[in-house]
Amino acid sequence: MSGFKNFILRGNLVDLAVAVIIGGAFATVVTAFTDLLLSIISKVIGDQPSFDTVEIGGIVVGPFLTALVAFLILAAVVYFFVVTPYVKAKERFFPSPAPGTPEDIELLRQIRDLLQAQGGGVPAPPAPPQA
Repeated sequence: MSGFKNFILRGNLVDLAVAVIIGGAFATVVTAFTDLLLSIISKVIGDQPSFDTVEIGGIVVGPFLTALVAFLILAAVVYFFVVTPYVKAKERFFPSPAPGTPEDIELLRQIRDLLQAQGGGVPAPPAPPQA
């Protein structure tokens, strides 16, 4: 029973549950926004955009085309209104470290150089070129 309790109270499970709940709510918002865009398009062209009656060689491909267009609109909404602002905010508040040698590698090189200076080391391999 204690193993089950540990499993339930583990942070990853709670985080995953919250992510699923928030994701479901967010999907509703994005779907509503997509429907709003489709209704705006229907006002402009005078009819609800639908390819349901399209046939190619006697095969009805219209529902697939309608789903494809809705998917592309949904993907554009998510990209331009969620992903792009998130990336910009992340870079603004949590900037990427400057390119160069990581601190731990630099510290190991300093230790190597100190050991060599004390006379107790193997000759150092040539340092890799700096970018």
